[in-house]
Amino acid sequence: MSSREEVLRRVREALGGARGTSSPVPRGYARRLPAADAETRADVLALFTERAADNRAAVRHVAADEAGTAVAAALWGREAKQIVVPADLPFGWLAELDGVRALADAPALDLDTLAGSDAVVTGCAVAVAQTGTVVLDGGRAQGRRALTLVPGHHLCVVHADQIVGTVPEAVGRLDPARPLTWISGPSATYGIETARVEGAHGPRHLEIILIED
Repeated sequence: MSSREEVLRRVREALGGARGTSSPVPRGYARRLPAADAETRADVLALFTERAADNRAAVRHVAADEAGTAVAAALWGREAKQIVVPADLPFGWLAELDGVRALADAPALDLDTLAGSDAVVTGCAVAVAQTGTVVLDGGRAQGRRALTLVPGHHLCVVHADQIVGTVPEAVGRLDPARPLTWISGPSATYGIETARVEGAHGPRHLEIILIED
């Protein structure tokens, strides 16, 4: 008997009759936001903005016909010269760009090109007000995961009707078979002295354009 088989045998013996059974896992998640937090749809959007800001993400509210202008202003504000985008990103989101080179990820761009780009612009699958989170699943206007992990600035366009109150509501909208990326603010980690370091494992900056449809 190999060492692996011996370890598995001991695990099975330790489990005994409980092996293969499951027990309910208690969850503290609220399935709906408390009325005090979400009396109206505007309250949900306000809560999302507040929680995203707590996560150090910038949120800008715009009308549907101002999306292109808002995207351009956000990129100019960081002096972006080259950006990468999913191949199916709506053209209108980039219509106001001037002096910024946009590279479509089709065919897939190499890592050097991604690393050499100033920003990435994507949409999202759903967003969560209670946690200030945006979720990408590789669907329309989102592209592959590498697009949002390599460039230092992620500009995410979120439609108001994509924002739900709680995590369980978001999970209900998502397909678990898809590659899900949950983003709550810019990438951050903490060193041994609890010093916060941003950008160690992803974008240093997250900006959200919230389109109030």
